[in-house]
Amino acid sequence: MQTTSTQILKTNQNKKLKGGFNMFKTMKKRIKNEKGLTLIELLAVVVILAIIAAIAIPAIGNIISNSRAKAQVADAISVLDAANLYFTDNPTDADNTATQAELTNGGYLENTGKITNVSVKKGTPNTITFTVSSPVTGALGNTFTDATLTQLSGATVSKGVITINGAQTAPAGG
Repeated sequence: MQTTSTQILKTNQNKKLKGGFNMFKTMKKRIKNEKGLTLIELLAVVVILAIIAAIAIPAIGNIISNSRAKAQVADAISVLDAANLYFTDNPTDADNTATQAELTNGGYLENTGKITNVSVKKGTPNTITFTVSSPVTGALGNTFTDATLTQLSGATVSKGVITINGAQTAPAGG
């Protein structure tokens, strides 16, 4: 008996369906047999993570030291603002200076933050001289000498070092 073209077509279609299904089953078996990553793949992932960490850790360190330095500048600005209020309320201050005790005890400044040894001189504009105590035990802080509000507002910070009018702040005690 001779097969017709329709029978040949149906047979070919059945083979295609069966072959595609068998291929799917084979792939499914192979996927089930794989148990995890090879040693090379795992090593590549570890190397990539180490490279990312090597880049990120110094950047994070700079961010932290910059934020500490910026906090010191912000504390200095707060002290100067409090001193301006003090001088407004006490225009006949005998020595034309405001100390940390006068500012905090008088209610002009709630907290000096990391700042110690505050001395604000009355003038036009008012200038401030004080030492910033260290935020990290054993590390030196910064000393601001005769800094004005305008200078402090324009201060820049890079790698934790405060620069005011092109000059870096001096380390405390040195």
